[in-house]
Amino acid sequence: MLKKKIAVLSGAGISAESGIATFRDANGLWEGHDVMEVASPEGWDKNPALVLDFYNKRREVVLSAQPNAGHKAIAELEEHFEVAVITQNIDDLHERAGSTNVLHLHGSILEARSSEDESKIYPVENGKIAIGDLCEEGAQLRPNIVWFGERVPAIDEAVSYFLEADIILVVGTSLAVYPAAGLINYAKRESAIYVIDPNTPPTLWKDNVKRIEEASAKALPKLKEQLIEDLASTTS
Repeated sequence: MLKKKIAVLSGAGISAESGIATFRDANGLWEGHDVMEVASPEGWDKNPALVLDFYNKRREVVLSAQPNAGHKAIAELEEHFEVAVITQNIDDLHERAGSTNVLHLHGSILEARSSEDESKIYPVENGKIAIGDLCEEGAQLRPNIVWFGERVPAIDEAVSYFLEADIILVVGTSLAVYPAAGLINYAKRESAIYVIDPNTPPTLWKDNVKRIEEASAKALPKLKEQLIEDLASTTS
């Protein structure tokens, strides 16, 4: 029998529970920087050394962080469901927790890419990218991150997962950043949608949305067990 399909849209909240600072705080700064200085093509053109240093420091934080119970619960759902994780996060905590199908909408901090050809992607060696680190065609390497103003190459693949999902989990995201925020609109009418966050986004008006106003590390293990029990009751 075919497994039911779960699509998970995860955001900064689930990583914050592992000690990784959220992308933007309330006053529009990211660890003391205007986000446009470190997360835009214009910021890169103006001061690439600053951008590289910023992400090198962020990479250290990611590498020292550990997956939390929320990440692990999502990974454990693969024992019973076909699970696709669509994440807005640039860390690898979902993968380290055991999830095997993870789509990074906004790129990966553990990868570098050519500043001239976005198809040329490389693992970051020794945890850092430096000025003078070049691709084979001589272009400076930059973080493989989707910055403000850049297209999101993976969005079409993400849409396909939402179109097919029987169950959707929206975890730790304010649904304020597009195009990721629009993915929920591709859910099937009959899909069950769970929104897990202490501050659930007010924009979700669908009748089939169930809100769980708890931190993901606390809520997801319980929701995992509930989904498995519901599955067993429908197949027995």
